Amino acid sequence: MNLLRRLSFSVMGVLILILIIATIVEKMYGTAFVADKIYSSWIFVFFWGLLSVVGLIYMIRRRFQKRIIVFLFHVSFIVILSGAFVTYLLGEQGMLHIREKETVSVFIDKDGEKLMLPFDIVLDRFQVIYYPGTPSPMDYESTLTVIHKDGKTEQGEVAMNQIFSCKGYRFYQSGYDDDGLGTTLAVSHDPYGIAVTYIGYGLLLLSIILFFIEPQSKFRRLMKSPLIRHSLTAFVLLLCFNNGANASVSADVKVLPKEVAANFGDLNVLYNNRICPLQTLAKDFTTKLYGKPGYEGFTAEQVFTGWMFYYSSWKQQPMIKIKDAETRRILGIDGRYATLDDFFSVTNEYKLESALQRIRAGEQLQGSRGIQEADEKYNILRLFYAGEMMKVFPCRIENDPQKVQWFSQGDVLPDNVGSDTWFFIRKTQDYIFEMVVKKDYEGVKYTLQKIKSYQEKEATEVLPSKFSLQVEKVYNQLDYTQFLAISCIIIGLFSFIYYGFCMASGNGIKPFISGMLCVFLWGIFAFLTAYISLRWIISGHVPLSNGYETMQFMAWGTLPIAFFLHKRVPVSLSFGFLICGLTLMVSVMGESSPQITPLMPVLSSPLLSIHVAVIMMAYSLFAFMMLNGIMAVSMAFFGKDTADRGRQVERLQILSQIMLYPALFCLIIGIFIGAVWANISWGRYWGWDPKEVWALITMLIYSMAVHSDSLPWFRRPLFFHIFMIAAFLSVLITYFGVNFILGGMHSYA
Repeated sequence: MNLLRRLSFSVMGVLILILIIATIVEKMYGTAFVADKIYSSWIFVFFWGLLSVVGLIYMIRRRFQKRIIVFLFHVSFIVILSGAFVTYLLGEQGMLHIREKETVSVFIDKDGEKLMLPFDIVLDRFQVIYYPGTPSPMDYESTLTVIHKDGKTEQGEVAMNQIFSCKGYRFYQSGYDDDGLGTTLAVSHDPYGIAVTYIGYGLLLLSIILFFIEPQSKFRRLMKSPLIRHSLTAFVLLLCFNNGANASVSADVKVLPKEVAANFGDLNVLYNNRICPLQTLAKDFTTKLYGKPGYEGFTAEQVFTGWMFYYSSWKQQPMIKIKDAETRRILGIDGRYATLDDFFSVTNEYKLESALQRIRAGEQLQGSRGIQEADEKYNILRLFYAGEMMKVFPCRIENDPQKVQWFSQGDVLPDNVGSDTWFFIRKTQDYIFEMVVKKDYEGVKYTLQKIKSYQEKEATEVLPSKFSLQVEKVYNQLDYTQFLAISCIIIGLFSFIYYGFCMASGNGIKPFISGMLCVFLWGIFAFLTAYISLRWIISGHVPLSNGYETMQFMAWGTLPIAFFLHKRVPVSLSFGFLICGLTLMVSVMGESSPQITPLMPVLSSPLLSIHVAVIMMAYSLFAFMMLNGIMAVSMAFFGKDTADRGRQVERLQILSQIMLYPALFCLIIGIFIGAVWANISWGRYWGWDPKEVWALITMLIYSMAVHSDSLPWFRRPLFFHIFMIAAFLSVLITYFGVNFILGGMHSYA
């Protein structure tokens, strides 16, 4: 039995070491090298197989089959690994290049071998979908006809995030020819491996749900421990760092006076398929480029109109945030912000074009998403100057009040538009520009009021109510999230330290401190209630439709839970503030890149939002356990030597163990949601990207701590806490090290 136990965990340790070495080797020798020499090697496959076999035998010898839920959980991993092994043996992946009206019946695998399809494929039509008003591709679609051997035909379409399946073969859009008449499709034939793997995912999710429900699970036993006096709610935490350096504003930047720019914000505009104040568009425009809703003291309306009227001044402002290091290298910038001029060489060549062509051809470049994200920001400015954003002129269609279309100055207008209306739409903005040059700001205000009167006349039936528009303007002014998040985190950290000091010294908690914390808590709760209500009024539906709204709701719901728990577990107030603050920080991340143009389809999948949110929950819980460990170690070595000290250290261990289970399960679920998303988008559910690998490493490291029955060291409170502190290093490497050192497809995040 001891031999099986030691062999199981030794093999796990060897796999962790191999994975760490592989990511380092990949940095030195490239992705293709480690994919061929390590991840596809028989030795690597052997160790995973050995872990599965030895682990299964060990569980049977330990009679885990009598603990059906725990046994099912471990078996689900064996099923997932079995699916991966079936894919390794039987799966076929490759590329298929086809031109319009061409018939193809073979594809090329990674070794250059031709593989036959059980049918013929004809490319009926290939279409590139561009960002409106720009030559940059946003998506591309292939319309196919499949001709079966019996002569029957079948139609299909392939686009980004839209696959086409036929007889177990799946086709994904990968690239296209420069002339737009041909496309490259990724082909995957893995009906058995995917089926087995997805069965494993289902068993995994089922076992996790049952684990938290089962009355006799270790998690439920920990929750009933007399050392914590009362059951605790599983903590949900999200962590995000918004640590970009501020750009330096040039002294000669030109803007409209604040009150004049605000008049532009009062106009109605068609934006994101709804009518809203232009202030909303200006806020999203500024946030998309800069990452914040203002720039160096200027309002969003001043930034928006600054780009509109003072282009030569603003194109030299370093306000386009570039997250990815590889993209910054291509642009030739040192900091995190680029000017519009940085996108072009001295010979006026677009610096990202070469990398974008390679990406469109199907190459997997380092920082490819960061490059595409930077290109999207550049194209927003192109879209801006094409006039596509300023759809402020409504026109009735066939005198039907419900058929009102909105146009910008440069759009093609309907034939039934009268000459006066045509002239008003075509010339008004030019007239405003002339008045801005002359600094005739009263004339600007008067003309803007004329546009607003025109809007109310032509589209009065479809315009939102004045109350709704005013609510949205108030909402746009509440740029509170980052400040409130930081305040909650600071309050949570200081109160956490205070409660820890009281526990270590044996002193009681002062009622005045708890009372003040409760006052702060209910004040923040009231503010969030008002904020969410404003968003509800604006959207017309319960604000739970995207990641940002979900995070806001989570922050709001955490606070009353913390209040009702604090009388039995005083430290719950600290946890409530920290959870609220960290969750709000995640919402800051979500709002730092609003959707002005349609996102690349691969980035707009709801699975991506769920994947990121759940992973961040896990990372935040791990951070809490690390802080808990620091407190416990400090108490053990520096606290007052009292009989209660050991009890307090053990109590903190139980709190960390309670958080460990939801943290580990969130990480596991997040990893496999990401795998499903990757399979839907790219035809493979695991690509051994450095961030994928380090997430797996983190999962394996923390999973050791839940095996205290097999690894008695983890029953010792002090060892457990030290392990939690050291294990957090893997989280830091996963979140920061991959981004800034190792690179990979996730390095833009």
